[in-house]
Amino acid sequence: MIETAGHLPGLPASEVAWRTLDFSAWGERAQVRVPELTAAQAGALASHVREQARTYLRTLPVAQIVATLDAAIARLLDRDDPWRRRAEAVLPIVTGYDRESVRLGLSGYLRSFRAPQLQRFLAEDFANPAVLDGFQPAMKGGFTRAQGPQLLLHIWAGNVPGLSLWSLICGLLVKAGTVGKVASAEPLLAGWFAQILAEIDPKLGECLAVVWWKGGDAEAEAAWLNEADTIVAYGGNEALAAIRERVPVTARFLPHGHRIGFGLVGAEALDTRRAGPLARLVAQDVARWEQQGCYSPQMLFVARGGAVSPREFAERVSQELGALRLRHPRRALSVAEAAGVAAWRSREEMRGFDEDGTVVLGEAGDGWSVVFSDAAQPLAPSALNRTLKIVAVDSLDAVPALVSPSRAYLQTAAVAASPRELFRIAALLGDAGVTRICGFGAMAAPEAGWHNDGRFNLLDLVRLTEIEQSAERAADGFADYVD
Repeated sequence: MIETAGHLPGLPASEVAWRTLDFSAWGERAQVRVPELTAAQAGALASHVREQARTYLRTLPVAQIVATLDAAIARLLDRDDPWRRRAEAVLPIVTGYDRESVRLGLSGYLRSFRAPQLQRFLAEDFANPAVLDGFQPAMKGGFTRAQGPQLLLHIWAGNVPGLSLWSLICGLLVKAGTVGKVASAEPLLAGWFAQILAEIDPKLGECLAVVWWKGGDAEAEAAWLNEADTIVAYGGNEALAAIRERVPVTARFLPHGHRIGFGLVGAEALDTRRAGPLARLVAQDVARWEQQGCYSPQMLFVARGGAVSPREFAERVSQELGALRLRHPRRALSVAEAAGVAAWRSREEMRGFDEDGTVVLGEAGDGWSVVFSDAAQPLAPSALNRTLKIVAVDSLDAVPALVSPSRAYLQTAAVAASPRELFRIAALLGDAGVTRICGFGAMAAPEAGWHNDGRFNLLDLVRLTEIEQSAERAADGFADYVD
């Protein structure tokens, strides 16, 4: 099975050098050809995308862009469409995730980009989305228009399939000429989406490109950083820091780095009726994309005082992870990942010898690990790949102090508590640095319009042009109807 990644409008494929990436999983193999562009080709492609966006994309009403994006997403949601069948066949081999996880994950994620949800994206960031189409009255007086970048560069991570679509679609909504760099771990879906858009609207397909370069290739990266006026980048903090040093001072840099998710379970959620279904939702959040997402849970804080004790709840979560293994087997781990899980388990087992109340649930070969601690501990990362630490606390009030030292890495927290307790604890979590609070079962499925890392999806990308009232008044003096 051979696939070709990328989308290079205006560049003949015969003039491009291609590198082959090899993938294998679930007893199958696939090869993916990725483009290796010269600096001259990168410059030509950037100019092409920038000019096509200026002459076409910027002339489209945002409602028409939404309709085109909706049509493209509908094709990827249709399991009988050739593009969807292709995704379901190839992505499990490329990513290592089991086929059912890919199928369910794609459908759940892609629904975030249907027309009603895209309208929510727009409404979240703009009181009047028509500000993207032309000058609109401003509350302070005068008129305002929002304009996207001439060339918006995305540098994507490959830890979660389809992650690239979030920022790519946001760029198109603000009418930016768009170039995305795919990761070697998942180089296909963004290019497929660009090709679907080109089938629906060939002119729109000329306004975006999907490229690749090897991570750490400073020369290839610099060719694109010097072309873009806005850069959105995902990845590890060290990699993002290195990119920041090379971004021109005149460009806007929007990084999304390491994050750690966690959960809180109140005593009122731990009665004999609710605890079982809640443990199932926790296990689903842990297993979804093997905790590779920035929103995935790595630690749970469980309050004492319920009919089901924190230790009993940990055992239920472990049992649910065992059941999930049968339906959604864990992907094969790399040598480094397997070593990380083994080291994490070993440290926790040693802690159990040294401290009362710490126990590792699940065997090393089970494909998941749950650690329970009866003593409160600060938030700390797990080894990912279905590893979770559950910590007992006397009250959820103790949690903000336990997570606030990791403030720079906080993002998503799931809360299982009564309505009054939810809003009370949410205020404390917000003060600690949490930017997204959700229910269990939804940690890996942010709502449409979610403000990633507490920032705006669209407003961060635009600049505003204002016509002040003084200019409007002055213009009256030059009108042909003035005596």
